Amino acid sequence: MNLVQRFEIWGDTHHPKWLDIIRIALGIFLFYKGFAYLQNMSALIDLMTFKSPFSSFIIMMLGHYVAFAHLVGGILLTLGVFTRLACIIQIPILLGAIIFINSGTNMFGSYSELFFSLLVLLLLIYFLIVGNGPWSLSLGSGEKKDQ
Repeated sequence: MNLVQRFEIWGDTHHPKWLDIIRIALGIFLFYKGFAYLQNMSALIDLMTFKSPFSSFIIMMLGHYVAFAHLVGGILLTLGVFTRLACIIQIPILLGAIIFINSGTNMFGSYSELFFSLLVLLLLIYFLIVGNGPWSLSLGSGEKKDQ
């Protein structure tokens, strides 16, 4: 039995059902943010242009990646399908948001989103390790989980 299988077995046995509610809410929130980024793509690109050292073409590509990753990753997290893949595509976005966007002079101000970005990043890391949980669609395994 390799390390990945041990992680999956441990995650299946140590995953309470209330954490699935948090996973579903996180997925819905990320999908909402992706939709909001699509509606306000110019504001997102302006914010990234102001705060990052990349060229305009790379910033435009990153803006579309952020919106697409939030939409697809949010759906995958909500359904509990390919949860670890959804977390992997979200983590670089959150790291970039923490490093580039939230690392300003007003980092600990009253309207700072640093705490919220850190919370979402920690939840994504947790679900990357633990997996999807008992309330999810299972694809390809052919085994029934105990409910």
